[in-house]
Amino acid sequence: MGDLRGKLMAVPKSKISKSKRGMRRAHASLKCETINECPNCGEIRRPHHVCPACGFYNAMEIVNISEQEQEIEEDVA
Repeated sequence: MGDLRGKLMAVPKSKISKSKRGMRRAHASLKCETINECPNCGEIRRPHHVCPACGFYNAMEIVNISEQEQEIEEDVA
């Protein structure tokens, strides 16, 4: 196997130019996170997520924030 080692490895046939490398990486950049305003309380929230400030999503209360705060205070005490 000693003689075949160099022949079995993957080796690029030619150099990738800076232009080709850049074109390949054109879509690899980080995108800005999209944010919306909550129609219930006006706080900033992510689209299709429950509002962390009021617990509403799609005009319905999904999470009762006041109960969660009470549970957290009980856990701490």
